[in-house]
Amino acid sequence: MQKLPHHYAASAISEPGEPITLSSPGLNELITETPPEFGGPEGMWSPETLMIAAVANCFVLTWRAVAAHNKVDWIDMRVDASGVLDRVDRVTRFTQVTQKVQLVLPAGADRAQIEQLLAKTESACLVSNSMNAEFILESEIVEA
Repeated sequence: MQKLPHHYAASAISEPGEPITLSSPGLNELITETPPEFGGPEGMWSPETLMIAAVANCFVLTWRAVAAHNKVDWIDMRVDASGVLDRVDRVTRFTQVTQKVQLVLPAGADRAQIEQLLAKTESACLVSNSMNAEFILESEIVEA
């Protein structure tokens, strides 16, 4: 890992009434739009879906690091994240994020250790730590 602080850059470009093109040096462009809940079209990424996707993505990436550090073998992980957007004190923000984690492990895994490491993963995710919302973790551990 590089020494902190890290710096990231992205750009958003649009014309009136057109989708927004997101770009960042060295990455593929991503097209986004207002979500349907705010009157936008169906089938497009929005800032809201990107935020919740970032939470799920960060959980998996953080799990990889935690599992490697603790020498835990695992087979597969799926994180389904959902968020509640609400208005609190005249500010629209995510108030709750639920992460449903399904983790597939080899037979004979130490389930108590895995539960502790999943909790550690949740508390170490930098995206979640950057949000002011209640986080709920639901986990299902499956042995292959």
